[in-house]
Amino acid sequence: MKKLRLGVNIDHVATIRNARGGVHPDPLRAARIAEAAGADGITAHLREDRRHISDGDITRLARELTIPLNFEMAATEEMLAIALDHKPHASCLVPEKREERTTEGGLDVAGGHNMLKHYVDSLKNADIRVSLFIEADPFQLEAAKKIGADIVEIHTGAYCDSEDPAKRQSEFDRIQKAAAMAEDLGLECHAGHGLTFGTVGPVAAIPTIVELNIGHFLIGEAIFTGLETAIGKMRRLMDEARQAVA
Repeated sequence: MKKLRLGVNIDHVATIRNARGGVHPDPLRAARIAEAAGADGITAHLREDRRHISDGDITRLARELTIPLNFEMAATEEMLAIALDHKPHASCLVPEKREERTTEGGLDVAGGHNMLKHYVDSLKNADIRVSLFIEADPFQLEAAKKIGADIVEIHTGAYCDSEDPAKRQSEFDRIQKAAAMAEDLGLECHAGHGLTFGTVGPVAAIPTIVELNIGHFLIGEAIFTGLETAIGKMRRLMDEARQAVA
């Protein structure tokens, strides 16, 4: 059974800081707390509009973290240059629209093959692992393999957001099948977006998924219980779900 890693996204620590300006709360401090609480890596998305994580945050995280940094980025020349300068452990290419509140849906790898390959090749040539944030779709998985990605991160938003049990089960089945297909293709499989204490268990139990990336829920829960407690509980729920199918 593959070890299930937890990547903690700290974007919304920066969102709170930026709401008032200044330096508090500090995303780097949050990253250190996350590591102490059981996180295996830190995820940060430097958006083109800089609405949360800043260039300075990425510089500090890349320089001072002792666990892997996953740099989420749009496929643009500006973001590529930043990734090549800081050399994170991995770069996850995500779709990005300025008007969206958060990343909505997965990357269209099949439709954007020619454009995306330049970014995948450039990152890999710099020894940066490349992840693609995609829907649980066989065509996107095949395209991700063809384009040379190391990793796919399956979008779990529709599964998490569905209030209809049958719809949620259908979305879960798609995730499970995509994760198995990813392994068959030789792609490392991650998952994330919208996962909570209530939805993480079934996804964590999928044996072909090796990493979950979770952020907004943990930062929100930290308001009530503290960041270390929230991450510790998520880590425990993930471990219990994985052990149950071992």
